[in-house]
Amino acid sequence: MDKLVVEGGARLAGAIDISGAKNAALPLMCAALLAREPLTLSRLPHLSDVRTMNKLLAQMGVGIAEEGDRITLDASRIDWPLAPYEMVKTMRASILALGPLLARCHEARVSLPGGCGIGQRPVDQHIKGLVAMGAEIDLENGYINARGRLVGVRYVFDVVTVTGTENLLMAAALADGTTVLENAAREPEIVDLAECLVAMGARITGAGSDRITIEGVKELHGATHAIMPDRIETGTFIAAVGATGGDALLRGARADTLDAVVDKFVEAGLTIVSEGAALRVTRTGPIKPASLRTAPYPAFPTDLQAQFMALETCGEGTSVITETIFENRMMHVQELMRLGAKIEVEGNTAVVTGVPRLTGATVMATDLRASACLVIAGLVAEGETTIDRIYHLDRGYERIEDKLSALGARIRRVN
Repeated sequence: MDKLVVEGGARLAGAIDISGAKNAALPLMCAALLAREPLTLSRLPHLSDVRTMNKLLAQMGVGIAEEGDRITLDASRIDWPLAPYEMVKTMRASILALGPLLARCHEARVSLPGGCGIGQRPVDQHIKGLVAMGAEIDLENGYINARGRLVGVRYVFDVVTVTGTENLLMAAALADGTTVLENAAREPEIVDLAECLVAMGARITGAGSDRITIEGVKELHGATHAIMPDRIETGTFIAAVGATGGDALLRGARADTLDAVVDKFVEAGLTIVSEGAALRVTRTGPIKPASLRTAPYPAFPTDLQAQFMALETCGEGTSVITETIFENRMMHVQELMRLGAKIEVEGNTAVVTGVPRLTGATVMATDLRASACLVIAGLVAEGETTIDRIYHLDRGYERIEDKLSALGARIRRVN
């Protein structure tokens, strides 16, 4: 099993390219199931989750051709609308095949995802929405069995759900009549999906707001779409550059998707300036205390909570970080404390008191974003830090050690 070994103390400086967003790429790949003509996506990140989605689509009969960061998905023939447990258990985003398969084939069989290391993420909103649209659904032997022709409805989500919004958005694109999704998620990745669907012939308005209207069409056609840059990867590198007191240019970053993130990092003492299609990140003074509370977009994202905490472990004063999205997303705290961080946790709130220095140790990654948090802490810790179980990292970051090395980090992957 691979590990990362980080020798702390190097200041990050230089320029790197931000990859396409994982959280946009996976639903966009599922959108190919809606059309009988090929969908070509560019700026595809090379991640283990993307490879898993490729395997999932291929076993359904989708033709796949990759060249560099471009992928063409040909779903002209779907042999079997099935998402088996063996694939869904390793990647919860497989549930995004449910809506497109049901809309296109009028049947689907998708495994229930099961639990998650950072907390429960139930799919009841997906199921309730599809049932409201006319689907017949039963749960049997751990599978969602769905059938029926979908019709447009007005559906109000009980809670804000990103993948639920994406699933119903795709399903509604081919439904009979008009669908209105209320209390919809507003994430930029949903806007990216909607823009791709519109390029494929869908009729969608309101994406990016909490009310999305979809007028169903009889069929969609092929298209070419560039995946949006990854705002979570961008935020991770902002935290890394800030933690090391560096100066780096993040090429391809989209500032318009990062308002709350940029504001909070600036409050923590970083300077972040847009330079065309890039962000310049620098820190010359001390890391200042900054408290935050995670919440759905456009607020500060849960996927950057751990990385921001790593930054604040070396700050001045005390910061209070409250997690409101996932109940188990403080598991990185114990590992940060192994490096010398001073953190107290009560419920879903962490009180972080900055310390003069961290010291290297062996730590274990518990989830994707916790892995990135430990890498950032290792960059500033004295001595050598070894991060175990980095397969989590490979799910969401494209060659993170290569990008950090390009900025001057002393980091290597070992088996």
